Amino acid sequence: MPRLLLIEDDVRLCRLVKDYLETMGYEVSMAHTGPDGLAAALAGSFQAILLDVMLPGMDGFEVLRRVRIHSTVPVLMLTGRGEEADRIVGLEMGADDYLPKTFSTRELLARLRAVLRRSMMTEAQASDRKKAPVAVGGLFIDTGSHAALLDGQPLSLTRQEFDLLLALARATGRVMTREHLLLEVAERDFEIFDRSIDVHISSLRKKLGDDAKQPRWIETIRGVGYMLKTPETAA
Repeated sequence: MPRLLLIEDDVRLCRLVKDYLETMGYEVSMAHTGPDGLAAALAGSFQAILLDVMLPGMDGFEVLRRVRIHSTVPVLMLTGRGEEADRIVGLEMGADDYLPKTFSTRELLARLRAVLRRSMMTEAQASDRKKAPVAVGGLFIDTGSHAALLDGQPLSLTRQEFDLLLALARATGRVMTREHLLLEVAERDFEIFDRSIDVHISSLRKKLGDDAKQPRWIETIRGVGYMLKTPETAA
């Protein structure tokens, strides 16, 4: 059963929307202030958030901004004013859709289903991308078997080195900052990883037979981060 969070200060409207959506197969949690809604959004696991713009304690735009720092959960914003400027601001801040409070229940359901469908398609595409093997010149990385080959020979990599190499390979030819590399491997639990990226890169270079001064594979972009070179530039 999809879980939804409804953040709306109109208690009566909240109850009507909750009752309707629950008859349509959704589980709905409610919050009536900006701070309470933000806390619920960050603490819970929801498939979508219905977010009012005008909220006590913290407006919907600020709730959305803070949610987007941590989550890509679909957000459908609700407004009683309906000004175009509000819609533009909300969409630019990361809202997935906008709905004036004159909505009918059928329109609400249709919009909600649309944002959920888009979210599921995006997640599926991201999942397929993560599972797909990566090949760069003579380097081959198989995410399924967690194996890396260089010119047909297996590389003996630690988990950290494998994740770093995979993140760099997926962005071949583009600079990856240290912060971006941390985000790419955020699913792993590295307590001191942020303080040792350079050490892992150095070890990875040795296993690739690379020279930091004349790199074939991993180039240091001074003051920025690292880049896996394209086969053309590597050659």
